[in-house]
Amino acid sequence: MSTPKTLFQKIADREIPAKLIHEDAVCVAFHDISPQAPVHVLVVPRQPIARVAEATAADQATLGHLLLVAAELSRQLNLAKGFRIVINNGPDGGESVPHLHVHLLGGRALSWPPG
Repeated sequence: MSTPKTLFQKIADREIPAKLIHEDAVCVAFHDISPQAPVHVLVVPRQPIARVAEATAADQATLGHLLLVAAELSRQLNLAKGFRIVINNGPDGGESVPHLHVHLLGGRALSWPPG
């Protein structure tokens, strides 16, 4: 029995429509449907990794690629004044979809601690 695809895997596989702002062989990126800042982009690996705590050494290149894509998108989205990258892990960490993804947040001053 196979594991059902996550929402993000369906988006990456183009089974669910999304307005992609980046797409390559490793990941896709799109604006969050429930933004927490004026700019809120999700960078999602095509390969399903449930969460960062379950990533392995074999996932190292993918994890690095997600951060480099987020940095490039920050330039394209004019976030020169600053931005935040967030990776949620588990229910207490705010994870809502069990498919690792990077949140790129910006477009306003972000406070600390994040809450």
